[in-house]
Amino acid sequence: MTVLCYNFFMKTIYLIRHAKSDWSEPLLDDKERGLNKKGKKSIPIMAKALKEKKIKPDIIISSPAKRTKLTVTGLLKELRFKTQITYADELYLADPNTILSAVKEINDKYDFVFIIGHNPGLTEFANLMSDADIENIPTLGIVALKCKIKKWKECRYHKASMEFFIYPKMFKE
Repeated sequence: MTVLCYNFFMKTIYLIRHAKSDWSEPLLDDKERGLNKKGKKSIPIMAKALKEKKIKPDIIISSPAKRTKLTVTGLLKELRFKTQITYADELYLADPNTILSAVKEINDKYDFVFIIGHNPGLTEFANLMSDADIENIPTLGIVALKCKIKKWKECRYHKASMEFFIYPKMFKE
């Protein structure tokens, strides 16, 4: 009797756009903008959605902008866990190629990564990585991409599948 064993390796990228930013001070440097009330309110909603899906990242890689940092800390507080966070300057307003380069640098010991950043780069990256046809990842929108790879450096455009795409307005009560 012959037993066939298929060993599929899988890495998962969760693209997360920062929560809604505060524009009350229009002259404030873009990197220094925080979150508005709506942005702060959406964090527990999306954290609950992640909890229900039993999602826990091995590592978080984020843009260093204030609004992304506040999104990261808010999600972690709501999810009640700690994980390694790396703030990468190159992810601030990054284009898809820059995001892909950052993904390829992830240590292979990590299988589940949150990438927290900005549009339009995140939306373009999601569409290039998978067969997704997302017009816009809204604030605090989350796109899960499954990649059948063993090593992050094997990550390529058009080689992932979109597992889900969720955003705060889907969970309005």
